[in-house]
Amino acid sequence: MDIKKIKTFGELKNSEYTSKNIKEEIRQNLIKKISKKEITFPGILGYEDSVIPDTERALLSRHNILFLGLRGQAKTRMARLMTDLLDEYIPIIAGSEVNDDPFAPLSRYAKDILQEKGDDTPIDWIHRSERYGEKLATPDVSVADLIGDIDPIKAANLKLNYADERVIHYGIIPRSNRCIFVINELPDLQARIQVSLFNILEEGDLQIRGFKLKLPLDILFVFTANPEDYTNRGAIVTPLKDRIESQILTHYPTSIETALQITEQEAHVHADQMKRVRVSDLVKRLIEQISFEARASEYVDKKSGVSARLTIAAYENAVSSAERRAIINKEKETEVWISDLVGIIPSITGKIELVYEGEQEGPYQVAYNLMEKAIRTQFAKYFPNPETFKKRKTREGIDENPYRTITRWFDSGNHLNIFFSAKDDEKVQSLYKVDGLYGLVKKHYPNLNAKENALLMEFVLHGLATHSMISKKVVEGKIEFKDLMGSMLNITSQSISEEEFDEEG
Repeated sequence: MDIKKIKTFGELKNSEYTSKNIKEEIRQNLIKKISKKEITFPGILGYEDSVIPDTERALLSRHNILFLGLRGQAKTRMARLMTDLLDEYIPIIAGSEVNDDPFAPLSRYAKDILQEKGDDTPIDWIHRSERYGEKLATPDVSVADLIGDIDPIKAANLKLNYADERVIHYGIIPRSNRCIFVINELPDLQARIQVSLFNILEEGDLQIRGFKLKLPLDILFVFTANPEDYTNRGAIVTPLKDRIESQILTHYPTSIETALQITEQEAHVHADQMKRVRVSDLVKRLIEQISFEARASEYVDKKSGVSARLTIAAYENAVSSAERRAIINKEKETEVWISDLVGIIPSITGKIELVYEGEQEGPYQVAYNLMEKAIRTQFAKYFPNPETFKKRKTREGIDENPYRTITRWFDSGNHLNIFFSAKDDEKVQSLYKVDGLYGLVKKHYPNLNAKENALLMEFVLHGLATHSMISKKVVEGKIEFKDLMGSMLNITSQSISEEEFDEEG
């Protein structure tokens, strides 16, 4: 039988429908999903052994939940996905402002219409997608917004005095009866507003302008908070925190593999870009490594965190950098080169909060340094670590340093410019000029095609620069690779000549 065909309370009573409160409803549907080994929170990656089991335990216990964690840790998404654990449809008394259950009416309106019409009381059905309410806590949120207030216009229209509870205009929480209700950034609520939630969570009654209404609201409350808020912007008042039964700590991805999956899932890359631009696994890992480096950086505020949105935006910008170059050069297809990653810096600067030392360094320089650290970290996973060869002496006249041929080429006065707007073929040709570069890549990765070889050849130059074996300088329109010592001497001679000029001037 299609339950949506039921239009009156009498028909509902004669059907097989049984009324349940929302926490019991979620509990039963969760048990079914777990029993069938179905994914309970689809699209949530990296929480399989931590946050998701904690959340399942809380829902089985019929608890209200506080998700506590830094920004970009999928706290709100976890809450939104809980609607999948609701029944598809539930009945309400038609016209009810607070989703009155026909079997357990709360409001004066519902009680009056049931008394008046009995089994002929009209019934509406609401879908689970409509049973979700969300409010971002801001300092200007009032009790009237959340709970309700007396409506003088309603009183005048209905010709009621203010002692009649029908003059009350319900706030967002009563209107979310039989729903999941989320308050994001809970500490941002003023303490007196938080206090107004006490009775709702514990006793289930409302207090509005002198009215003490016994409304046992049927709500699953989910709160989110950032630990930073406790010190910088406010705090969750202790009695409220005590009434929230389960506090679940969220976290950032613990591995590059998980982070890669999240970015792949969340990044919005245009279909035309996907056809035109290839993104190698190497470039993807470099982008993910940037957020790992940022979370460990002494210049970045750890209390604020580094959101997964950084790598998502950076990935999108990297693809767009390559696409822009291909459009300029009228190339049908291209790939993201290491040099294209300069274009992701705007994605980093807006996603990190700097401490005082970082502010002194400057957001652009911090972002660039994070990118260089990411290259250095990943380089050691693809090629021998250059640090192990720096102080090692030759053994029986044999130089074991695999990078010696490359560095000697630069030491001989040669230099290499990689232009940001250069065509792919031009970049490949310039890279093959460097002695030993192709041979090194071919030795470690013999089965790659020409373009994959070229990308790794460019990566080697960037990697050696991060290990101070050659110099690298980003100047307008290009990246310039030179020998390290010559570059240092040039810088020194320039500073000396500037001092002489100042003395003479």
